[in-house]
Amino acid sequence: MFPPSCFQRLRPSINLCTNLARSRSIKQHALTFSRRQSSSVPFTRSSRSWSPIIIGFIASGLIGYSLSAFGKPYLISEALEETEHKYGTPKDFEQAIRELRALFDSDDAVSTHPEDLRIHGYSENDYHPSAPHTVIVYPKSTEDVVKIVKTAVKYRMPLTPFSGGTCLEGSYRGGPVGGICVDMSSMNKIIEIHEADSDLVCQPGVGWMEINETLQKKGIPLFFPLDPGPGATIGGMMSTGCSGTNAVRYGTAKGEWFLNATVVLPSGEVIKTRQRARKSAAGFDTTKLFIGAEGTLGIITEVTIRLAPVLPTTVAVVHFPDVKHATEAVIDVMNHGVGIQCVELCDSEFMRSINLFGASQRKYPEQDSLFFKFQGPTSASLAETAKIVKETVQKYGGTGFELARSEKEARDLWADRKNALYSGLALLEGSRGWSTDVCVPVSKLPQLVYETKKDLQQSGLVSIVIGHVGDGNFHTLLLFRNDKELESVREAVHRMVERAIKLEGTCTGEHGVGIGKREYLYEELGEGTVELMRSVKRTLDPLGLFNPGKLYPDRIDKKLKRS
Repeated sequence: MFPPSCFQRLRPSINLCTNLARSRSIKQHALTFSRRQSSSVPFTRSSRSWSPIIIGFIASGLIGYSLSAFGKPYLISEALEETEHKYGTPKDFEQAIRELRALFDSDDAVSTHPEDLRIHGYSENDYHPSAPHTVIVYPKSTEDVVKIVKTAVKYRMPLTPFSGGTCLEGSYRGGPVGGICVDMSSMNKIIEIHEADSDLVCQPGVGWMEINETLQKKGIPLFFPLDPGPGATIGGMMSTGCSGTNAVRYGTAKGEWFLNATVVLPSGEVIKTRQRARKSAAGFDTTKLFIGAEGTLGIITEVTIRLAPVLPTTVAVVHFPDVKHATEAVIDVMNHGVGIQCVELCDSEFMRSINLFGASQRKYPEQDSLFFKFQGPTSASLAETAKIVKETVQKYGGTGFELARSEKEARDLWADRKNALYSGLALLEGSRGWSTDVCVPVSKLPQLVYETKKDLQQSGLVSIVIGHVGDGNFHTLLLFRNDKELESVREAVHRMVERAIKLEGTCTGEHGVGIGKREYLYEELGEGTVELMRSVKRTLDPLGLFNPGKLYPDRIDKKLKRS
């Protein structure tokens, strides 16, 4: 609690706000303020101060916000570190679980089964530390999510959304004290399809592949073009800012593919970020506030997504003497403005892995290669694109240009590219794989790939390189068989990220931040930008309950620097 004389020392209003935020309760501020006022001498012209008035405004505002949002007078803490937040006790958590069971009719809606807890706090897709949740809850509606959030707030219980479970950076791990995992898999309905408007309203638990299959079955010639991992769902895709192989043509989640979202905020309030109109200039775009926020600002319960027309496609593959020539060819091809839906870089080791894996009907030259997916309204336009691309790549040493002769052949060619994980594992018997990504300006990609491959060879690690080369997104699959090799992989990933950031790139092009990449945000974004993100987080989630330990890095003065 502040001593009665402290307000005499507070000059700038920012200092006032900081000191208020350090206190543990608004009641203390109110008592201190009343004491200060009762001991004040009557104002004179020479001694008049505006401090009490300013303090009154701030205190009343904080009290009003806390009472309206959370029902109890809590102030926002100064820092986001979990140790500074006051979570509930184990007994509080037990009572919360009892209340959740009473709130939901179905016995299946609330689970504390050990296997459920393990599955939701662990992933086969990454090697970040596992952390179980205390309870798993399966909502079926926005109203259910509100019940869960209000229970979490009441008992100060951390809360983590779980979507498709395909994230590679640990975004849905539990926290050090456990908490509630909100599994959105039961909210998997397509609510409305507006074919004339080329959009669709759905719940967050439906997968992008299910959406496209449904549209195809209904004979609607539209599709959702964002294509990350096969099991990814709309809620997770929005929360991690995903993209995929189609990004060179259609962009990423941070484009206009998510038109609006219904979100349950940490206060339990439900908002809809905007209307369904294709564009709007009404204020800043709050939809984008939740794209890439990884469940730290709210839980998405409904989304309107934009659809694109389905156009004819075909596939081609071509081989190059090295990555530099392949990348230069892509830059030239893209500048021709031809119909490219995807262009994928696959290094010589990946091409060797396809041959070893044995699922392909082809035997590929083991050279750095490009897989193209052409797009156009007619077969003539596809043929023209193929002709232009073939002529262009030949200028950069491209050889063996092969264009699919049928739809089946195109599917088979593209399947060889999409089998990256299983093909890559064939390079090292008994191995596991660490998949990661970075992204740089396209012109810097040859340098990044060259330096990374050299580094990996010197480290003695077996790996493959694939990339959405049209937008500079570069992925590696690093193989290991034991803990010693796993540690070498971790260090190699760290060096690759540092290398990308120095080339004006990012630590993650499409996998998200989670716990795996958060340490790099200060270096990539700068302290000012990270602190702005923190400010938004503190405003919406003052108790620090929503997905703690993810996305936001440790404060810069506490950050453990690598030597």
